[in-house]
Amino acid sequence: MNQLAQQSELFKQLLEEIGDEVSNLKLEIKELKRENGKLKTKLEEARDKQTDIFSAINEAERLALRQHVQGLVKKIDHHLNADL
Repeated sequence: MNQLAQQSELFKQLLEEIGDEVSNLKLEIKELKRENGKLKTKLEEARDKQTDIFSAINEAERLALRQHVQGLVKKIDHHLNADL
């Protein structure tokens, strides 16, 4: 009977340790979810602040860029056709 009492006590002790670990893990999950929420908010704020190159420049700059690109395309076409 003594051995049964020892095993029962050991079982209760191990069960308590498991319960403590579960409680600690629940707290950690709660903290991680809170941190995840904060990070998601920061990410959304960063995304909202981002602009693409075309919305960041004004109309005159956009036209100048377009003309420059068209000029480069013409030069490339000229060089490609010159080899034919």
